[in-house]
Amino acid sequence: MQNHEIDYRIFGEEMQYVEVELDYNETAIAEPGAFMMMEDGITMETMFGDGSQQQNNSLLGKLLNAGKRVLVGENLFMTAFTNVNNAKRRVSFASPYPGKIIALDLSALNNNVICQKDAFLCAAKGVSIGIEFQRKLGTGLFGGEGFIMERLQGDGMAFLHACGHVIKKDLQSGEMLKVDTGCIVGFTAGVHYDIQFVGGIKNTIFGGEGLFFASLSGPGTVWIQTLPISRLAGRILQYGIGTRKEEGSLLGGLGNLLDGDGKW
Repeated sequence: MQNHEIDYRIFGEEMQYVEVELDYNETAIAEPGAFMMMEDGITMETMFGDGSQQQNNSLLGKLLNAGKRVLVGENLFMTAFTNVNNAKRRVSFASPYPGKIIALDLSALNNNVICQKDAFLCAAKGVSIGIEFQRKLGTGLFGGEGFIMERLQGDGMAFLHACGHVIKKDLQSGEMLKVDTGCIVGFTAGVHYDIQFVGGIKNTIFGGEGLFFASLSGPGTVWIQTLPISRLAGRILQYGIGTRKEEGSLLGGLGNLLDGDGKW
């Protein structure tokens, strides 16, 4: 096994965090800002890239890896947490928004998982966090994730975070699943990813579901989130800068009083 072996536990329901248990000299890597708490005996080091063995350690290699991380929407730096105590020590990382944390044993997933650009939370040291280009022009332009997604490679544990509830689907060879493009969290490398036009004038204009579906074909595993963060942000923005439909009427004012708003 090339990557560090780590034990873990996931706590919480809507606002989860993962607790990683490190033996002596074991290391976990995480996105800046994901850290929640750690026990005494763990050191923290900020570094370029992911610190994996696949990484080019030359200056040019480090700059290229940093540039890749900018392309996938991640920070230039990552943080490594290493246990320097002879006893087991624990470090915890929290999800940045309501949802679920997904634990991935990459060794059981052909050492390769592709995910949305901001899904990565933390992993065992040695897991490589790279980029995955969508080769088809249409998929890149209309697939919801752009031309670039994130690729996790290695044989250790990695953790993704998703918004809302998470559904895991195991697709057989030739089996297809049509998904809203924003609902995809990740999928194994064997899954074929493409887009499909919704079709029909009424569906296109009045359907409210966008112009395209994501088409995922097996064999492989797919993780789907019920609430894309972009949808959540859009709804919050809508209520923040707009007015409720009933606010201009007398009944709307009475309703606001009943629900505690107090506005007319």
